[in-house]
Amino acid sequence: MTENAMRLDHVVLWVRDPVASAGFYEKALGMEPLRVAEYTRGTAPFPSVRLNEETIFDLAPLALAERMTMLPGAASGAGHPVNHVCLSLPRHDFEALHTRLREQAVPVTDFSHDSYGARGKARRSFYFGDPDGNIVEARHYD
Repeated sequence: MTENAMRLDHVVLWVRDPVASAGFYEKALGMEPLRVAEYTRGTAPFPSVRLNEETIFDLAPLALAERMTMLPGAASGAGHPVNHVCLSLPRHDFEALHTRLREQAVPVTDFSHDSYGARGKARRSFYFGDPDGNIVEARHYD
C-alpha cells in the first residue's frame, strides 16, 4: 500500500454507555481505550478505542444523535448502529479472539468459510455483537 493510499480513519458507533463500551472493546478485543477520562470529566464529547495505529472506533453516546446536522437529513439516520464492522486478524489472533469471547460468554456465530472481503476470500469468519447491538465480524485470510 502506498503512503498516499486511502485508508479507514475511524468508525463511529452509537452506544448507550460509552465508558462501558470502551471497557468491552478493551477486554474482549484488546483495543486501547482513548479519552475515557476526558469523557467522564466532560472535556471530550465521546471516548474512542484504537483498532491499530491508523484506525479508531469512536463510541458516541446516543444523546449526540440529535446534533448530527452536518448534512441535510443526517439527524434522521443518526443513532442507528451500522450493519457491521469487519476486523481482519492474523489466524492466531483470530483464534484467540474467538476463545476470549466464548470465555466471556459473548455469543458468537458459527464459522463461515471463504467469504469475500477487501483481500479476497477469507478462510474463516464469525460474528458477535457488542453491548449496544453493533455487530462485529472477525476474519482471517491466512
